[in-house]
Amino acid sequence: MSRRALRRLRGEQRGQEEPGLGELGLDPGPERGREGLPPPAAAGRRGRRGPARTGVSNRFELITAEESEDEPLSREERADARLSERDAAEGNKEGAVPEEAKGDGQRAGEEAEQPDRTPVLSNKPRKKKKKRKTKKTSAGDALEDDDLEDIDSLLEKIEDTNGLSQQTQSGIIADSRPLLYVEHRNLNPENELKRYFGARAVLGDQRPRQRQRQYVRSTWLTAPKNTWPRYSKTGIAMQLLDTRRGVQYFTFEHHREYQQVQFKFLDAVESMDPNNIVLLLQMNPYHVDSLLQLSDVCRMQEDQEMARDLIERALYSLECAFHPVFSLTSGTCRLDYRRPENRAFFLALFKHLMFLEKRGCPRTALEFCKLILSLDPENDPLCVLLLIDFLSLRAREYTFLTRMFQEWESHRNLSQLPNFAFSVPLAYFFLSQQEERSELELSQAREKAARLIQLALIMFPSVLMPLLDHCSVQPDARVASHSFFGPNAQISQPPALNQLTSLYVGRTHSLWKDPAVMAWLETNVHEVLRTVDARDALVEESEHKRKMRYQSAPRNIYRHVILSEMKEATAALPLEVTSQPVMGFDPLPPLDSIVSYTRPERTNHPSNESTLSLFFRSLLPNFNLQGDIRHDGDEEAGAGQDLNQGVNRLMAAMRDMLANIQFQEPPRDDNPEGDGDWDLSPERASSPLPPLCNHPPPLL
Repeated sequence: MSRRALRRLRGEQRGQEEPGLGELGLDPGPERGREGLPPPAAAGRRGRRGPARTGVSNRFELITAEESEDEPLSREERADARLSERDAAEGNKEGAVPEEAKGDGQRAGEEAEQPDRTPVLSNKPRKKKKKRKTKKTSAGDALEDDDLEDIDSLLEKIEDTNGLSQQTQSGIIADSRPLLYVEHRNLNPENELKRYFGARAVLGDQRPRQRQRQYVRSTWLTAPKNTWPRYSKTGIAMQLLDTRRGVQYFTFEHHREYQQVQFKFLDAVESMDPNNIVLLLQMNPYHVDSLLQLSDVCRMQEDQEMARDLIERALYSLECAFHPVFSLTSGTCRLDYRRPENRAFFLALFKHLMFLEKRGCPRTALEFCKLILSLDPENDPLCVLLLIDFLSLRAREYTFLTRMFQEWESHRNLSQLPNFAFSVPLAYFFLSQQEERSELELSQAREKAARLIQLALIMFPSVLMPLLDHCSVQPDARVASHSFFGPNAQISQPPALNQLTSLYVGRTHSLWKDPAVMAWLETNVHEVLRTVDARDALVEESEHKRKMRYQSAPRNIYRHVILSEMKEATAALPLEVTSQPVMGFDPLPPLDSIVSYTRPERTNHPSNESTLSLFFRSLLPNFNLQGDIRHDGDEEAGAGQDLNQGVNRLMAAMRDMLANIQFQEPPRDDNPEGDGDWDLSPERASSPLPPLCNHPPPLL
């Protein structure tokens, strides 16, 4: 670049001080503008710190004052800067002279005759660095000034929209999303704990440690821990089967290597020794079914932390095998529970959900419950509809619960489930207590709450007395003596309905202990008694529905009761469910399972049999836990059926052995004292044997 061009650059910088004078209300003529400039020598001495360079928007500026970067440009200066850039774009063909220097030709010609300023331009690399920085700063200031009002208006609109969504919780944003929409941020329990206790109390000293961690794959369901083994491909993959009406159907697949590990796992389960599962996990640390089964063993041994850690590791292993288009949040991805490969994902999510609820994270547990329901909303294999109302009330998501009831009541008959019949009016009652709502909304919520709780009490009268008993509330004389809520209500109901009511009362009784809730419930109970005494037709209709609709419970309800481990509901399970063994990795498998691969027949007995197996084999040499060889037509039966049949044969062999035991009375000799250490009397021999193994042996 020539000295003449550089002089013109210097002149352009001084020439843009004129808008600053106009902003002060002065009329800068040609002489006035030149008089307001400092002498050339003074300008050269000030160099980089001179205030004359404040507001320069020339992208070819070589000297930038540090103070000028902090001072904002006036509107007139920014307007001239935009005009100069536009003129530069039109005169781009004259590449020898920078375009911005041609914005004011007269002033550039006058300043070109001053050679005293040229020695300042000696440090060229430093000048180029300043040029780029000044260009970005000036352009950003101009853009910010131009769009300042537009950005402010947009932010105001966004704030107004968010405020409406937070106040009503059913605004445009919430209603536009699907009902089972899952948010990623709500899948992390630490976010919920931070809202309760603060980030410092939750994270503690975890932040410095995270910087030293090795690279791990980012996941949404769980966060990998440093104590976990290093992850490698386990042999699980996910495939897209079909897409119909915007819904995508996926399935997990087991590769050949994973199938071999699965067969070893079934052998370890049949050995009845948890240590075999531990050894298998040492070789395959991310085998999902082994993690699920060992988690149950740890939970039985009161090691809740280890049990939860194993479930999280299983979820991490499954999430690493997701299909690229499989989405957790869309609510349009489906998995078929009839396929054994998919069951581990359902069970891991459910058990993780239960741990989160016990940990005090109901909002995160609700999000996982919505995720499970979105995987198969039609069949609901784990029957999470019996749980989602409780989590909604715990998380204070009353609007979600009422919206679900309104949208699904027409095609799912949610009011025929005791949990929805009582939880939905309770949600409306809590909404009627929120002062930030309008008076119209509060009155509507109170009316709906009263109407729905009365219908629930008429439809399910057997809920009231156990609920009051769990809440340690004594009913008044009228309620206690009335036959409608008396003992006959519990005795006359079908067993399937008894399981549902016991499950609801045992799970949600803590939500009804509020004195305001009890006062509201008492008022509606007396209204129901007046309706019953008036012999309303609704009472007889509800009694007829109870007798006809709850003859037997479906298999998914039994599966839910077993997984929930509620004592009140487990005691009400039928004999056909309690008489068969239940495995933690696959409780009550569907009768119409879709089996993709079968377990090969075992020819040799395992060398690591447990003591119990060796004991029965010593008594019954012909006993085989696997049973006879199956025919070709029975090869589609799963490994779970083999185990169930083996246990049943074992119990039958034990009964036969105990029934055939006969003892002869020893001959008496003349010694009256005898040997008092032996007592082989028939009464002693016929007494039942003590249980051999009520609890699994401790882990190594």
